[in-house]
Amino acid sequence: MSLPAPTGAYPVGTTSLHLTDRGRPDPWVASRPHRELMVSIRYPARDVARHARAPQMLPGEAAGFDALNNLTDIPKGRADWAATQSHAHTEAPVAWHSAQGFPVVLYSPGVGDPRTLGTTLCDELASRGYVVVMIDHTYDASAVEFPGGRVEKTVLPQEFEKADKAGKAQVTALLKKTVAVRVADTRFVLDQLAQLPGRLRGVLDLNAVGMFGQSAGGFTAAQTMHDDPRIKAAANLDGVMGYTQRDDDPAHPSSVGTDGVDRPLLLMGKEGNNHHTVASWDAAWQHSKGWLGDLTLTGAEHAGYTDMQSEIPQLARQLGLSAQTVAANIGTVEPQRSVAAQEAYITAFFDRWLRGQDRHLLDGPSARFPEVRFVK
Repeated sequence: MSLPAPTGAYPVGTTSLHLTDRGRPDPWVASRPHRELMVSIRYPARDVARHARAPQMLPGEAAGFDALNNLTDIPKGRADWAATQSHAHTEAPVAWHSAQGFPVVLYSPGVGDPRTLGTTLCDELASRGYVVVMIDHTYDASAVEFPGGRVEKTVLPQEFEKADKAGKAQVTALLKKTVAVRVADTRFVLDQLAQLPGRLRGVLDLNAVGMFGQSAGGFTAAQTMHDDPRIKAAANLDGVMGYTQRDDDPAHPSSVGTDGVDRPLLLMGKEGNNHHTVASWDAAWQHSKGWLGDLTLTGAEHAGYTDMQSEIPQLARQLGLSAQTVAANIGTVEPQRSVAAQEAYITAFFDRWLRGQDRHLLDGPSARFPEVRFVK
């Protein structure tokens, strides 16, 4: 399978970092004395000619993703997830930049998903002049591959099964823990960005940091912005922001909902998800003092805000999957139009709030993107 090529002016470089938080034991696996994370950093590159393209997923990540298989009616063992190439080039030299460096955007994936499921949007932002930090939440993500080939698989299915048997209060507690771990991971990564080694030293403008994510990653982005003033703007791609498993359930709100946020927050939902229908979005909408945007991508489904938007149609053609299966995963919006709209609006959002470059795409409906509906 292939992913859409970035459209920005820069080629994209990438490097991976193995980070260890020695001040925090792993919250999911008691035998691990320290919390270990893998992150990928996408950045504007100067010359990629002699640098190989990085795979979307490493073999261990791909095997874990296939085994967990959160997708609807997609058969296991039929897709070679490790064969897909990204458009980022491994260890390419960084592009020339100003003394202040490039603005920074962090990415958090959905529960059970690897960081690499946001490759299309992360590569796009890097091609537009951002340093993008993609975070794997170990033992939450389907599988995380560390240097040397060690693979750590998700424990969340077992944790949710135990909580479900214990009752609703335990499920709520587990949801709170899941988000709290993700926020702690993100804040640790932010700490580490100030002391990056090698070619990335001095490349990041840490006074211009944003964050986005899909599903629980979108919740993580908004909650981290609430908790940490270093995040200047956050975008949530179809993520509930309360400790509930139902979009319309106002119970167990997060502090993003009860307090709101005082910095820009973009909500971008599938068909039917907006601040009038998603209780946790409405709470944030009512209590926030910062700029707010609520966009619906007409015909979109939840997984359409990941690389599945491009990959599932390719799988469907090769495996003879039905149109109903495709629509159940990524909706009915035309995939190229969906990707183009996501790239345009997410880039416009961070351009406006991290760079001070307002192209007015966020002011209201655009004839360029009739698929995008502004919700008031």
